[in-house]
Parts: sequence; C-alpha cells; structure tokens
Amino acid sequence: MNHRVCLSLMLGASVLSGFNLTAADWPHWRGPSRDGVTAESGWNDTWPADGPPVAWKAKVGLGYSSFVVAGSRAYTLGHADNADTVFCFDADSGKTVWKHSYPAELGDKYFDGGTTGTPTTDGDRVYSLSRWGDLFCFEAATGKVVWSKNIQQETGARVPEWGFGGAPLVSGNLLILNVGDAGVAVDKATGKLAWKSAPKSAGYSTPLPVTLAGNSLALLASAQSYVAVDPATGHEAWRAKWVTQYEVNAADPIVKDDRMFLSTGYGKGGGLFKLGAGEPELRTKVKALRTQMNAAVLHGGFLYGVDGDTTEKASLKCVDFATGTEKWVHPGFGSGGVIVADGKLIALSGTGELLIAPAKPDGFAPTTRAQVQGGKCWTAPVLANGRLLTRNSKGDVVCVDLRAK
Repeated sequence: MNHRVCLSLMLGASVLSGFNLTAADWPHWRGPSRDGVTAESGWNDTWPADGPPVAWKAKVGLGYSSFVVAGSRAYTLGHADNADTVFCFDADSGKTVWKHSYPAELGDKYFDGGTTGTPTTDGDRVYSLSRWGDLFCFEAATGKVVWSKNIQQETGARVPEWGFGGAPLVSGNLLILNVGDAGVAVDKATGKLAWKSAPKSAGYSTPLPVTLAGNSLALLASAQSYVAVDPATGHEAWRAKWVTQYEVNAADPIVKDDRMFLSTGYGKGGGLFKLGAGEPELRTKVKALRTQMNAAVLHGGFLYGVDGDTTEKASLKCVDFATGTEKWVHPGFGSGGVIVADGKLIALSGTGELLIAPAKPDGFAPTTRAQVQGGKCWTAPVLANGRLLTRNSKGDVVCVDLRAK
C-alpha cells in the first residue's frame, strides 16, 4: 500500500471515529447482508426542528431503482428522454462521477414507468440489468463499458409484464440474473452465457444466496413459484408454488435457519415454510403482512414491513416471524420501505416522510421524523457510511447527512 493511500485511509478513519460512527458500505440490493439490515452504528438520529441536514441533492429521472454504495461512490438508475441512465455519484458531494445512457422504453403500461432494477458492485466492477434485458458490466471508477449484451434476446426468455426487476447477484465467477423460469447465469468477466432456465416469465425478486443443509443455493421468484437453484449449474433443488394475482412475486424471500417466509401483495399475504431435504412445507399462512414490493426486514425474531398495495392505504406492521401474529400496526404509512440499523427502524413513508423508531415488537414509537421527500416514494432508504439516500418516483434524490452529532 503506497503512502498516499495509507494516509487517506488514516484520515478517513479519524473522521469517522470523531463522529463515533461505525461505517459500512451498501454494496448490493438490500445491503451488506442482503436482508435490509446494516451493522452501521453511531449515526445521528437526533435532528433539529427543521429536519436532518441535507448533504446534497440530484435528479436521475423517472423510476424506482434503489442505490448501492461502495467506498466513495454511489450508483443508481433513472429514465428520461427515451433512455435509461446508470449514474455514479461522489457519495460525499453528490457530484456526478460518470453516467452511461442507452435507449430504453418508458414502460408505462401499468404504472408511470422508468427504471426498477438496482445496480450491483463487485470490487472494481458495477453490473446493471434493465427492465428489457440490457445487461452491462462497467468499470466502477470510470464508467467504461467492459462488456454488454441483451440477455433477453440471447436466451429468448419472456419479458415479464413489468419488465425484469431484480438486481444481478455475483456468485463466484458468475453473475446470476432473475431472467426466465429459474434464472440465468453469465461469466462476470466476459458476459458469456453459463447456463439458462426455461424461457418462461420470471418474478421480480433479486436472486438471494443462502446455504441450506450445507448446500449453496440461490432463491429466485418465478411467475408462479419461488425456486432454489445451484448457482454454479442452474440445477433446480426445489420449488415452492406461490401464485399471486398478475404473477407479481416481487418481494425477496426471508430465510432464517430452516424457515422461509414468503409474502406478496394483491391480497395474497404471506407463508412460513419449513425447509428440509425435499420440497418446502407450508406451516403457517400469514394474512397480516402482504408485501407487494419491498420485502420486510427480520430483526430480533420479528418482521417489520409494509402491509398492503399501492392502490390502498398500506400500513407499516410488526409481525412475529415464528407465528405470523401481528404485534403492532402503524396505519397510513403507504407503500414505502424500511431498513434496520443499530436496532432502529429507518422508515421512508410512501409520501416521503422519514421516521426513526426503535425496532421493538411492543409498538411503533418514532423518536424523530421529518419530511425529506415529496411525491411518490416506493423505494426503501439506504444507509451507508453515515449518509442516508432517498428518492422519489420522479428521480429527485436527497442525501441526508447523519454523521455529525
């Protein structure tokens, strides 16, 4: 390590320690552990009356893509002028480091359209999959295209009604994509196709890596099931049938030990499955939590998430993971999202109100709240290195600085 790099790291550590902040990146969909939970602590949850300080703002265009953050760079996507754009921002200043645009349809048949997927970082690379199958590998620092292709055209997979929605998953030397009935894999260095599944409709979840009974698996939503595959070969290990209206299986599975929780919207609700050597066994039906888009977050044996669809007054709820019993409900929250950091809920309502509350099953009691966004906010917030990133559907990005006390 050269002297300049060493000095930079020492200065960065000094600044963070001055704020008593235990920092963490958010390198892929749903954070460091892919479950909406971060160990980051020491961030500021005490704000003045006019709200938390805003570090920077930006505009990225229409869509609901989330953010990923690795080191000093933050990435997201948006749509404008018949093109999708991948953005790379300096996480401190909000300055655009690079951006890459390519032709794309708006896709507003069932909603206002725009981008829905989220990039994935992997060392010095960033990967992105569009709703229409445009797959890119970028140099993280410069935005140079290392390789690109349209994976839908190559595999013949059907484009789901809302387009492909999941983020890419890096698994060893492969990139796993929720394309087709049970996924597709390409070599992450070259983009060469490694394996594919039947060309049926995928669901909208992001492939989730899990280890069950000593086996490494990736869990993906298809149009009518949740499927477990060997990420190295695509071999199907099992399939849990899960039929949701309009084939919208969007929320990621939640797995803890030998239990799996699935939940979808449109009145479907949830189910707690027992995982073993064979097909998953449905043990408990859970009507109290119907997560249409953003998966709930599991913390301390309880699920925290949104119950209800965008067409109704969705609520924020706490549900016992073991029994499916509702513990509390916060009505009128809307179709926003929630994450957990340092034992606290960081919740962004469907209308852009930011709320902080202890993640406890005995009630929802926000300790602070502020209106940080306007418009429609379906994208969960992201916390990385003391900065909280939020966006609305129009692409207004607000970075809130939670580092200073």
